[in-house]
Amino acid sequence: MSLDKKTLGELKNLLLKEKTDLENDLSRIARPVDKREGDYETNFEEIGSDKDDNATEVDQYTGNISVETTLERKLQDVLTALEKIEKGAYGICDNCKKEIDINRLRANPSARTCIKCS
Repeated sequence: MSLDKKTLGELKNLLLKEKTDLENDLSRIARPVDKREGDYETNFEEIGSDKDDNATEVDQYTGNISVETTLERKLQDVLTALEKIEKGAYGICDNCKKEIDINRLRANPSARTCIKCS
């Protein structure tokens, strides 16, 4: 079962929307790093210079790092899926090299593995 052009186009559109959403979410807490698309660095907001302000800054920064890491990982998966579409390798499990079920791809277009291998 190879993906037909219509289905592939639908999945690509879902990936592009997810990419935009992730980039918007990341832009609230981080800034892009020039080295590679999808690579971000958490912003550090300076609130003030007293001890309480510094504690608040560290707390916000620490929380933002974990969120940024999660969003960045999802964005990398989306970018990889879009790359695979362009190369004609989309929808193939990274582990067993079998086709990923269309229902899994519709639920998670950036899936890298089939259900059996996940």
